[in-house]
Amino acid sequence: MNQFNDIEQRKAEHLRICLDENVQFHQQTNGFEHYHFTHCCLPELDFQDITLETSFLGKRLSAPILISSMTGGTQQAKLINHRLAEVAQNYGLAMGVGSQRVALEQPELSDTFEVRSVAPDILLFANLGAIQLNYNYSVDQCLAIVDSLGADALVLHLNPLQECIQNRGDTNFKGLLSKIENLCQNIAIPVIAKEVGNGISAKMAEKLIASGVSAIDVAGAGGTSWAKVESERADNKLQKQLGLSFTDWGIPTAQCIKQIRQLNGKIPLIASGGLRNGLEVSKAIALGADIAGLAFPFLQAARDSPESLDLLVKLILAEMKTVLFCTGNANISQLRSSNSLYYLS
Repeated sequence: MNQFNDIEQRKAEHLRICLDENVQFHQQTNGFEHYHFTHCCLPELDFQDITLETSFLGKRLSAPILISSMTGGTQQAKLINHRLAEVAQNYGLAMGVGSQRVALEQPELSDTFEVRSVAPDILLFANLGAIQLNYNYSVDQCLAIVDSLGADALVLHLNPLQECIQNRGDTNFKGLLSKIENLCQNIAIPVIAKEVGNGISAKMAEKLIASGVSAIDVAGAGGTSWAKVESERADNKLQKQLGLSFTDWGIPTAQCIKQIRQLNGKIPLIASGGLRNGLEVSKAIALGADIAGLAFPFLQAARDSPESLDLLVKLILAEMKTVLFCTGNANISQLRSSNSLYYLS
């Protein structure tokens, strides 16, 4: 099998494994179960007046929700991306696509990422592994995937653990920060630094912000374990066991958000990593995130049907509005500054 077909097959395997195998964190959680809202028994609000509208990276959103980067590169992924884009367009949500390396190396697969035809107005994120900057990728390749997608921002995902466990993974991360800095200086759109499920610490966020990234997506622990995913794919016992050993590795999402926000009060911040409903989205916003990303729930619903996706979004929005109403907050800005969240170990 040549390198290109190997990437395409890997994409198909990732999709199947995430949907059909138990690859969630086993013991580690996203940390939001420790946080609770103070109930307001007399909100002094009309529920009909509550709004979830916000803005992120200069673009208006009807709710602070990102359909997180997931897939592309296969025909099943094309169908899923189109369904996700349609619901994002219908409800005014943000969306990211999966890693577009395969589209650069196999241009005939680029249409599996193309969603502007069904979602002309959404806040849309292109996606590439930051590690590729150490493997002969340049600003030109980054611009190519941004232009092909019609994206508003570029996600650079950081995945050292996954690369360690992946067969023939790209593991030379040496000098990568300076290349990220060079990219940020030579690309006109925002660059978002994102983990893939093991979290970004406050210390690393500080370095990434200094390098010029415009936003951070913490993608913390508690959701899909890519160590477990790669363990499922492994073709030898060593790699399989290595993935199992690191199934629960990472920083809980709630901890990432709290610590980064304490370090930097202004950097646009995305909470993702194991979020499953509107209550957890609301907790993430109250902790200091600007928007929150969900992947697995959207992936499951998108495989099922457009109707399942529509119901999922309606439920998340209803959960968030109920949180605002029952904490006495009329909008997202008020929720973020309300101090209505408390910690209970």
